[in-house]
Order: sequence, then C-alpha cells, then structure tokens
Amino acid sequence: MASPAAAKYALVGAGVSALSLALLQALLAQRLERAQIIQLGPEVAFNLRLGELALDRLPPAALSRLSGLPLRVGANPPLSPDRRLQRQARQLQQELCREIAPCPPVLPAAGERPGVWVELLSPLEPVWLFTPLDPQRGRAPDPLLLGLALLAGSISSSLLYLWWEVQRPLQQLEQALAQVGNTAQALPSPLPAAGSGAVRRLTARFKAMVQRLEANERDRTTMLAGIAHDLKSPLTRLRLRLAGHGEQQRAEADLDALERITGQFLLFAGGGDAEAAVQLPLDQWLAELSAAIEPDQLQLDLEPLEACVQPTALGRAVGNLIDNAFSHGQPPLRLVLRREGPDGFRIEVWDRGPGISAEAWPQALQPFQRLDRARGGSGHCGLGLAIAARVAASHGGQLECRRSAEGFAVVLRGRSVASGHRCVGSGNP
Repeated sequence: MASPAAAKYALVGAGVSALSLALLQALLAQRLERAQIIQLGPEVAFNLRLGELALDRLPPAALSRLSGLPLRVGANPPLSPDRRLQRQARQLQQELCREIAPCPPVLPAAGERPGVWVELLSPLEPVWLFTPLDPQRGRAPDPLLLGLALLAGSISSSLLYLWWEVQRPLQQLEQALAQVGNTAQALPSPLPAAGSGAVRRLTARFKAMVQRLEANERDRTTMLAGIAHDLKSPLTRLRLRLAGHGEQQRAEADLDALERITGQFLLFAGGGDAEAAVQLPLDQWLAELSAAIEPDQLQLDLEPLEACVQPTALGRAVGNLIDNAFSHGQPPLRLVLRREGPDGFRIEVWDRGPGISAEAWPQALQPFQRLDRARGGSGHCGLGLAIAARVAASHGGQLECRRSAEGFAVVLRGRSVASGHRCVGSGNP
C-alpha cells in the first residue's frame, strides 16, 4: 500500500500532467486552426472571384443551383455569438485581404454547422457565400503531447519531492549540526521527524548523538564540579590544622595553589554559557575588575564603550590573562580596551616579558598544556588560556597573541552577544 506522502506527490504529478496536457492541447488546436484558415484562404478567394463573375449574367438562385455554391441574398445574414467563430472570421478576412482587393467582409454564421459568411460584390443586392469550418473539437489527445504532459508531471512531482522531503530536512539538519559544539548554545533546537525514510533515519541518529553528547557533557561537568567541591572541605581542614605549626606559610602557599587548581577545574567545567548577558560599560567594568592592583603594576588604557556580555565568564577570562601576565611576564602591565566595528571590542593585556612564540601559541591554547618558557609555577594547571579562549569564542571572537616593541600581549576579541543571548539589563557590575 502506498504511503500518504507518495499518494500526495502522485496527485501533484497527475495535476501537473493534466494542466500541461490541457495547455499543450490548446496550443496545438490554435496552430491547427491557423493552418486550416491559411489553407482555406485561396479556395474561398477563388470561389469569390468565380461567383462575382457569374453574378454579372445570372441571378444568385440560378448561380447557386448551377455551381453548388451556398449563397444567401440579403443585407443581414444570421450571425453567431461564438467567440471562436468570430476569431476565425477575422483570421480568414486577413487571408482574403492578401488575395482580393477590396477586402470582403467576413462574419460568423449562425446555424448547426459552424462556418462564416463572406460577402460577394453584387450589382443589385448583397450576396453572401457560406464557408464551412472544421470545428476542431473532441479530438483525442495527441500521443506526443500526452507523453510530454506525463513527463512534465513526473519531473514536477520529483523536484517537489526532492525539495520537500530531502533538501529541506537536510538543510534543517545542517543548521542543527552547526549548533553542536557551539558554546553559545548548549543544544540545537529540536528537529521535526520529517523527510524521506533515509533522512528520517539520519535525523534519528543525529538526535541520538546529541543526547549522548549531552549526557557526556553532564557527566563531565558533574565529575569535575564534584572533584572541586569535595577538595574544598579537606583543604579547609588542613588549613586549620596547620594554623599552629611552624610550616604554616609554606603549607598555606601549597593550599593556595591547590585551591587555584580546583578553581580552574571548576571554571573549565562550570559551563558559563548559561549565564545571562548584561549590557554594561566595559571600560568602567574593567576598571573596577582591576581596582585591587596597584597603579604602578597595571596601567589602564580603556576606550569608553558599552557591550552586551556575560560579565562573570568574561571577568574570569580577563583575570586569567592578568594572572598569567604577572606570573610569566614582567610588570608593569597594560590593560587596553578598544572598539572594533559596530558591536565588537578588543581587550589586550600587555607585559614586558618574552611571551609565547608563534609556533607554541596553538599548543598554549589547549587545555592542560604547559610550556616550559611560558608556563610553570605553583597553582597553574594549564587551563588559564583555554578558559579565556572558550569565553572569547562564546562572545563570537577568539584569543590571539601580539608582539611589538612594547612587549607581548594576549588579545581577547569579541562582540556583543545579544544575538545569541537576551540582554537582561544594564548597569555596572
């Protein structure tokens, strides 16, 4: 039994075939009608000349009886309102005008048999010659036209099927696939179960893949968050127990390093993508973010601008860049904010250290990667730049490095995320 979709497209194909056949039949009928008029013109012109010559010597009744020409005497012959006959009368008159001068009047004739009246030049009273016409109706469809109509219907239904059942669902699947892995949106929008059988199976496999990815992401986030949470309690107890011992300073430094590592793990697994975007003045926000750093250690060069950002995630990224610059660079640092385009911004953290080489930069952006010259020290687990790169990507930008005579800089490019997030408000952090 045919599926409803197949029956629907079969009906569409049948409708297109019927419409195409009707149009082709109409075009063929017009061509045949025109050919008939062209062929009939010389014959009617000959009968007109013959009748006009004979009317000089014979009355119309005798001429009709002797020659067999269907003649009618009178000024007003019966006329037909048929538009098709009117059109044929005009076409026949045009053909006769090429053969005879002056051009004779031609009128559609009323009666059982379709035809036209053609007026003869008569010395006494008007005489009309009746010319029958082939009706050209009721013809069976031409086999060639029928084949062309069926071909048009088949092609139309096939193209409609390919677009509606294959191309359109594949485009929706492509859009959903582009959202997978995009940190600005956790999961793609639900896909409707539509399309051909192969497309439906592909969509079902895609949905299963997305569900597995969601489960893995949830398990990873839960695991890392659990590790960070569970480590905080014993670290706090260790800090209290070491409060009365002589190695307190060194032990607290180790504990600070452990807390920094667990905090970085928590940030990397925390999924800040769900944070609401806020419209705020970035220059004031960065100034407040760096207020605890001495002015001789960090110089501010901030251009006034507003943007819709995720302040907590962006603050963590900028804080990591500043910490890395203090740990691996040479002060004083310089924090720069510049506008890029209508809704873009650029945050630069400059230091006077050697920085990271262009060859090692891609490796530095990978999670849990340490570079001998650019990374090291206590409390660093190789997640600072990875977190900043993820935040930059969630703001539609990227993390870059820049080198000049002033030193080395890590540049965070981004733009307002209002297109992907709803800006919930404005104000200072």
